[in-house]
Amino acid sequence: MSATATSPLPGKPGTPPAAGEALAVSAKPVTWKTPVLLGVLGLVAFIFFGVMAPNETASFGISTSGDFFQLPALQVPALPGGIVLSVILLGLAAYAIYLKTKDRAAPAWIPIAFIVVFVAAFLIWVVGGARTPTISLAGLIAGSVTLAVPLVFGSLSGVLCERVGVVNIAIEGQLLGGAFTAAIVASVTGNPFMGLLAAAVAGAAVSMVLALFSIKYLVNQIIVGVVLNVLVSGVTGFLFSTVMQANTDLFNSPGRLPIIDIPVLSSIPIIGPILFRQSVVGYLMYIAVFVVWVGLFKTKWGLRVRAVGEHPQAADTMGIKVNATRFWNVTLGGAIAGIGGSFFTLVAIDSFTKEISGGRGFIALAALIFGRWNPIGAFFAALLFGFADNLQSIVTIIGTPVPSQFMAMLPYLVTVLAVAGLVGRSRPPAASGIPYVKG
Repeated sequence: MSATATSPLPGKPGTPPAAGEALAVSAKPVTWKTPVLLGVLGLVAFIFFGVMAPNETASFGISTSGDFFQLPALQVPALPGGIVLSVILLGLAAYAIYLKTKDRAAPAWIPIAFIVVFVAAFLIWVVGGARTPTISLAGLIAGSVTLAVPLVFGSLSGVLCERVGVVNIAIEGQLLGGAFTAAIVASVTGNPFMGLLAAAVAGAAVSMVLALFSIKYLVNQIIVGVVLNVLVSGVTGFLFSTVMQANTDLFNSPGRLPIIDIPVLSSIPIIGPILFRQSVVGYLMYIAVFVVWVGLFKTKWGLRVRAVGEHPQAADTMGIKVNATRFWNVTLGGAIAGIGGSFFTLVAIDSFTKEISGGRGFIALAALIFGRWNPIGAFFAALLFGFADNLQSIVTIIGTPVPSQFMAMLPYLVTVLAVAGLVGRSRPPAASGIPYVKG
């Protein structure tokens, strides 16, 4: 037996509808948030990227010197190109507004297409107005993927935790703990692979503290996460100053994980360096995304995990050990985040410094939300933030007229806009953040 929610007939408040005239009430009303946000960004794009675009030509290199076949650079006139793309953006925004007037939600392809076109228009505008109006598109994308590696691992940690009902605010601490432990263990042993393993253990240890206090002792999960971030930051900063700096050769010279270059495949333009010219951590990133997605949505274990995150009482009645499932999922998530932290000290640079994670744990948390608590979605959201991070570095080098302060805040601005446009339409697991007490 099922019940249908109904509303009174229009024009007759409080009057129940006649038989057969019931109007279904939408369980999820369509809001103006997305249409308005797209409309505002479309107008900004038209003014800056179209009307105020420089009258120059932006050049985008597609191939690199190592590719086994070369593709010509893409030449785009900044003014007409910006106008065309901004008109497309306004068209997408107008369509989203039209759908809202019909009380229909904008399909997922509209914000995705809007983001792609907006980024293209921004690139043409920035590069066209630079002192050196040319960049390597292949290098930009490859660098973006590299910078996104710790964000992907951090967001996967958040997915595993929140899918089982635990809010993981401590991603920053897990990344930082993994980076510190990887550096000191790899330095002492002289083996970066030992540092990689130790980073996973360190991340798992931080997560165990989160799990212990939030699951067993029912402490507020957000408070525990914030405290862990501050604790790990303080401990690693203290040990860096007192131990690492006292003997850098012994404790802070970890070396780097080698870049594994797959012959022929790594020479394919654009996708070759991204997929087939990575460190061990880079290859582990792709494997982790695939394994977590398959595990959550294609296995019995994943079904139990999602049941615990959505309705722990029902899961308990089916014989699932709710708190044990939560504890080990949170621990696994911490190990994954720890591996992401090793990227900072074993791949990006070959030493540890204070606050080396630089707040990326919080950006990973935003990627988790933007990706709708899905490993694939979180992966692409992390790539978007990595792209913004890499872009601000490259456009500063080529001499863009945009103030450097604005470019420095670009990754965080993208984070705010992305989450602001999605929160409210994206539903987290129902029991996320709610402790479970049996009985």
